[in-house]
Amino acid sequence: MSKLYLVSTPIGNLDDITLRAKKVLAQVDLILAEDTRKTNYLLSRLGISGEPKLISYYQENEVRRIPLVIDFLEKGKNVALVSNAGTPLLADPGYKLVKEVLARGFELEVVPGPSAFLTALIASGFPPDHFVFLGFLPKRVGRKRKLLKQLIKLDHRLIPTVVFYEAPTRLLKTLVVIRELFGNVRLAVCRELTKKFEEVIRGRLDEILLELNQRKKIKGEITVVFVLD
Repeated sequence: MSKLYLVSTPIGNLDDITLRAKKVLAQVDLILAEDTRKTNYLLSRLGISGEPKLISYYQENEVRRIPLVIDFLEKGKNVALVSNAGTPLLADPGYKLVKEVLARGFELEVVPGPSAFLTALIASGFPPDHFVFLGFLPKRVGRKRKLLKQLIKLDHRLIPTVVFYEAPTRLLKTLVVIRELFGNVRLAVCRELTKKFEEVIRGRLDEILLELNQRKKIKGEITVVFVLD
């Protein structure tokens, strides 16, 4: 039976691609890519060319692409979904497709691999056993504050750790909101994980705010981890 593969790809360092992921990407008939340019580059580095067919699949065209994918699967062909980096569906499109594929009785196979929020969680030095992952926070400060405020209701002894993604241009404002809601918590700002300029800043929130405010510009992919204490 034809199958949809959810394939994890490197979050920065291309050496993190798994042997299984490389094998699947070389054998499927169609690859759905959040950014075809980035995926083309990855395939080129892996020595995969010609086949499989590569098409875009991102949030704005997700619904329109689903019938095409179903048509491929009905014809007995295999399809892979990849995001820009990391594991598909985690703060990336794909859930609607997975739901439809399973409803129609097709097979689904996950090819695990890198994940930015899991890497940050482990690197933070904070309790990793029970945590909340919020994905990308809302862009507007009001909505961001409303979401984060819901964390106050949690039993912090049972779920002590929070992980989320944030744009570098919004990071400082977000940290200020966290300071207002939770005080001078322990926090880690993880930047450019697995890449050349990887950096993990750990400490109390006030210390981190002071350090980041002294920088001219904050760059790169950001994952934030903090403890509700």
